[in-house]
Amino acid sequence: MSAFELYSLLAAGLFAVGLYGFLFRRDLVRKIVALNVIGASVFLLLIAIAYRNREDWPDPVPHAMVLTGIVVAVSATALALAVAKRIEEETGASCLPEDEDAE
Repeated sequence: MSAFELYSLLAAGLFAVGLYGFLFRRDLVRKIVALNVIGASVFLLLIAIAYRNREDWPDPVPHAMVLTGIVVAVSATALALAVAKRIEEETGASCLPEDEDAE
């Protein structure tokens, strides 16, 4: 098994764990963390794609995309946590009202 295949499988596993956490957890902070895990899996896959051919130099475009994605992910996480805090202050619950009705 090559390194590309190993990292691709690991990225798929991380994506599955993050998707499970996002779909089946009600707490907003856990959903935000699950989205970050999904983003990390995409970053891992892009880096694996950049190094898929070991004879040549790695492709710099996926590296630039990952760097830009990290900056965007940090900003989006900060915004999502601020919104989650505001929802908790307004409603007194750490999950959305739609999620509470599903019980």
